[in-house]
Amino acid sequence: MSVAVLLLLGLGLLEAEGRCFFSHAQKYCVCYNLSEESLSSLIQCLPASVVEFRGGELEKYVAFPISDPDPSTIEMLGSLVVRKIIFGELLVPEILLAWILRFFSYTQVQELVFESCIFEGRGNWDEMAGQDLPILSLHFHNVTSPPLMGREQDFSSLSSWLEILQELAVTASHVTSLPCVIGRVFKDLRSLDVAQNSLGDESLMATFCKGAFPQLQVLSLQRNNLTSYHRVCESVQLLPELQHLDLSQNKLKADPSSSCQWPVSLRIFNLSSAGLDEVLTPLPPSLEVLDMSCNHLHAVDISFSSLKKLFLSQNMLQAAPSIKNYPMLDTLHLDNNSITELPWNEVKHLQDVAAADNPYNCSCSAAGGLQALATLGHLGQSWPQDYTCHSPPHYRGKLVKDVPVSVLHCNSAAVIAPVCIALALLGVAGGICLLRSRPGLVRHCCRV
Repeated sequence: MSVAVLLLLGLGLLEAEGRCFFSHAQKYCVCYNLSEESLSSLIQCLPASVVEFRGGELEKYVAFPISDPDPSTIEMLGSLVVRKIIFGELLVPEILLAWILRFFSYTQVQELVFESCIFEGRGNWDEMAGQDLPILSLHFHNVTSPPLMGREQDFSSLSSWLEILQELAVTASHVTSLPCVIGRVFKDLRSLDVAQNSLGDESLMATFCKGAFPQLQVLSLQRNNLTSYHRVCESVQLLPELQHLDLSQNKLKADPSSSCQWPVSLRIFNLSSAGLDEVLTPLPPSLEVLDMSCNHLHAVDISFSSLKKLFLSQNMLQAAPSIKNYPMLDTLHLDNNSITELPWNEVKHLQDVAAADNPYNCSCSAAGGLQALATLGHLGQSWPQDYTCHSPPHYRGKLVKDVPVSVLHCNSAAVIAPVCIALALLGVAGGICLLRSRPGLVRHCCRV
């Protein structure tokens, strides 16, 4: 029996008409509003590595007598191949959730996801004290739950499990704050995603207090209510292992009076769609990847000896930044700017250059440089269809690849001059040969 069968039997879920559908290619099984009559369709979920339950209400089963599995059932649970369980569009009483988590302690499920669910009531988590769970990744998306404030005891009861959790995501769930004490429970958490919430500058300071998330490496704060670049910097200063920070889709502004220094461990920094009119400083000192695309930048005048990838698409740049400031750079994206010519000699050594949808001046040097980059295979899939000429007028709208850049076309003088010289030399040589072939003519000329 699969974990899905056992779970439904254990909870007594007798919903409206429903069925399970299994994809052999993806090892994925999804079940919709199962009924007692269609319970047999769960059997096809046996080989699935991912099982999804979609739709239904669980609150009418709160009073249902639930007991722990017997030894034979526990043995079966441990042999299942399912690694991920998804609950979607469900009303979940928290008291029932506590039992579900205990149930998973007998399985090898490593990832648990709740999508568009409503959590209600308050469960008894005391029985979870000291309980180990195999779940390393926990995701909540678009969920509604009671406030987290005042739940310190509940998190303490779950600490044996939460201390080993590796990934936590709480997205699009109207979160306004995460209490400091909660962050201290997650001692081994590597990735925290709280995108699309309502976290502000002040609440962020309280969340990342001393001792909170000591092993955190990846943090996504995308699309929250953050405004102060330097308050964010001050908030994450106490994250000594932070390597990847996503601040995209916030409206950030600089505070010149601050001298905050970012964690030296930070390598990947996302400031895309952050409403930037200028490059905010200071930037993390050891950056390898910097994304400032989709802003309003007119110039980028910074230097980074460690930077490898720079993303500046959809800005207002008039020219490409000087590559000399980035000796380690291998990737540069400049799509949708106002650049008329790429500095061929500077960018030709890069592995990945994207510069589509710019108003190129298709002079011989500009068009020739782009064609040479394309020949090296550095312009990616946007070449040639998204590289068009804006000037001169007779090339407007023409693909850059179709602009003639031969020496004969671009520098006719360089071809004509040698030809004229060659003809002149040929004429002189012919005259000399003629005189040598008629020596009497030379003597006649001398007597005259």
